[in-house]
Amino acid sequence: MTHLTNNNYKIYGDFPLTIEANKHKRLEILLDWLRKEKSLLEEAMLKHGAIRFRNFDVSTPEDFEKIARAIAPELKNDYLGTSPRDAVTDYVFHASELPGYFPIPQHCEMSFCANPPEFLFFSAMNPSEKNSGETPICDMRKVWSQMDENIRERFRSKGMKNVRNYSAPGAPAADQMQLKSWDEIFQSTDKEIVEKKCHEEGFDPEWKKDGGLRLWGTQAVSKQHPISGVEAWYNHLAIFHVSSPAGEYQRIFDFRPTEENRSILEVARSLEKDMREKPPEDLSMHTFYGDGSEIPEEDIEHVRDLIWKNLQVNAWQKGDVLAIDNASVSHGRLPYKNEDREILVCWS
Repeated sequence: MTHLTNNNYKIYGDFPLTIEANKHKRLEILLDWLRKEKSLLEEAMLKHGAIRFRNFDVSTPEDFEKIARAIAPELKNDYLGTSPRDAVTDYVFHASELPGYFPIPQHCEMSFCANPPEFLFFSAMNPSEKNSGETPICDMRKVWSQMDENIRERFRSKGMKNVRNYSAPGAPAADQMQLKSWDEIFQSTDKEIVEKKCHEEGFDPEWKKDGGLRLWGTQAVSKQHPISGVEAWYNHLAIFHVSSPAGEYQRIFDFRPTEENRSILEVARSLEKDMREKPPEDLSMHTFYGDGSEIPEEDIEHVRDLIWKNLQVNAWQKGDVLAIDNASVSHGRLPYKNEDREILVCWS
């Protein structure tokens, strides 16, 4: 990144690599550099997996979108993930409409789809208060390489199967963990359109008698980077498994041992107990081995431990933009209280 190193900028860190203007810089300066130094940027993204741009004049969703397009001109706006997201522009969304206490475990965006995003971009329009609401990232290449050999081989040989249940349009949620109905996921009430999209993304749709939709999907647990060939842990185990809320909040409490986090951990444990009384195929979200057998709890805990071992938690500053290589780096969200927090997202 030497082409950018001068009295106006400082470059530091490894994960994420940070490019920071020494004084507040006009957005056009950054955009011009991004366009001119494509190969340099690609090299840095491939190595580091995440790049943060700080102290540039980014104050609107349109400013954010310009930076994202300077890196990845063809943005997308089809979203098949589970988190509710409201659009701000045609291609920029609020990162999540989930309540602030709701944890979002680490995941590579839409990893369960046949056509997941290449790059993911976040920007802080209004950060949370201190020590809350961060968007942690994790190098999933390290998670895969550090995994116990026996556990890694079990995952590799068996693969992964996901099930998701969505209620009919206007019907009550299937359970406490369902965040959308199927028409909200697919932005359509036309079953033919829904089935077509399912087949494009590798889902097996199963229409239920009550008008709900069950989706089955199988996938490998890892992914080789399309350019470097480096393998990374790449799936939604940490989100889809029934133990996820309690497993994640246990680590959040260990990280920030507040009474509030302790209380929510107890609620999450109670929720998991109730959920486990249902047949696993009827849960709003759950994950099995590829042969349909349950994944041992100790294997799941091992994966969570590795993720948190490699987790990088950085406080947002207003106007920050974070670019992520979705094939090797995951993201999540830590809890927060202030309702004014606004983090935006777009992808390519």
